[in-house]
Amino acid sequence: MIRIVDTTLRDGEQKAGVALSCDEKVQIARLLDKAGIYQIEAGVPAMGGDEKMSIKRIAALGIKSRISAWNRINIEDIRHSMECEPDIIHISVPTSDIQIKSKLRKERTWVIDTLKRCVCFALESGCEVTVGLEDASRADFGFLLDVISEVSIEGIKRVRYADTVGVCHRQKVYEEISAIRSKIGIDVEFHAHNDLGMAVANSIAAYLAGADFIDCTIGGMGERAGNCNYAEFAAAVKGCLEEWGDVDIRDIMEMQNTVMGIISKR
Repeated sequence: MIRIVDTTLRDGEQKAGVALSCDEKVQIARLLDKAGIYQIEAGVPAMGGDEKMSIKRIAALGIKSRISAWNRINIEDIRHSMECEPDIIHISVPTSDIQIKSKLRKERTWVIDTLKRCVCFALESGCEVTVGLEDASRADFGFLLDVISEVSIEGIKRVRYADTVGVCHRQKVYEEISAIRSKIGIDVEFHAHNDLGMAVANSIAAYLAGADFIDCTIGGMGERAGNCNYAEFAAAVKGCLEEWGDVDIRDIMEMQNTVMGIISKR
């Protein structure tokens, strides 16, 4: 079963020129919930100020969509998330050597040790905790499996495979997610960027390989070329997979137009 994780309020807002107010984010969260979105990634609490306030307000709405908060592998970040009382605390960890060396200036052992401490700390909150494998598509796959195995032992039930710079192709997505599912059996979420125009195709490949959680944004908005467009993904699911027979694309387009109207007013 496909479950949509909408990241319009986190990754989508990274699109150049987009900056939403608290009220606008709450309004968009209500629209996403009404549309039946499984999970709303509400933002990054560690940014503080209006960002943190908007996440608190969305988490307190009592809507059906599950609310998640994004964190680096940093205990203080996670403390900020706990104060917002989301349903899900998401911890993102760089997994490619490029990011581990250039972004963190650390070694692989530091990444695993620090991630395990953060996971254990976050699990104490009683929230569901998920782990994001940042830049997974450029990571050494053996190391990626090591990271997943370690967090699985700690109690993590879902990891996010992120094609952070949007360079992956369908075959690799299919093969690596299939291998994760068969070797470890953990739930997989797929996060695509559209730099090479393959976000929807890669997301379909991920689902076919066993990823039941697919990240999308409204209108495909997001950093650089954007993310997987929810309306286009839904059309592909209906047209190519013959699933979601009860989903009306016209309803999705109406919701998309309303959300884009809120964003474009600024």
